[in-house]
Amino acid sequence: QVQLVESGGGSVQPGGSLRLSCAASGNIRSINTMGWYRQAPGKQRDLVATITGGGDTNYADSVKGRFTISRDNAKKTVALQMNSLNVEDTAVYYCNFRGLISVEAGYKYLEVWGQGTLVTVSS
Repeated sequence: QVQLVESGGGSVQPGGSLRLSCAASGNIRSINTMGWYRQAPGKQRDLVATITGGGDTNYADSVKGRFTISRDNAKKTVALQMNSLNVEDTAVYYCNFRGLISVEAGYKYLEVWGQGTLVTVSS
């Protein structure tokens, strides 16, 4: 299986910055995408940003120009640099893994979510 360990959440004032990190471990054969989603109170979980192994990125319109996703394929980590944070960015942020894991019969596709890390933007 795959385990995701997130870090970096916390509280910040509007205009501030935070950096989230997520490390994947387990019997990973290959990673298709890793990324971040967020869920604000009373709302659905939405895409923030994803990145492929080749470095192709996809951002939600609301974070373009403010957030930057990066990935270290060798370390199986993904990071989200969040700048110019505003109160609308307050949410629980979830790391997401999509890829192949090795199993006895070969490999299988798996999607895994992290436990979530809270980001609070408040004055």
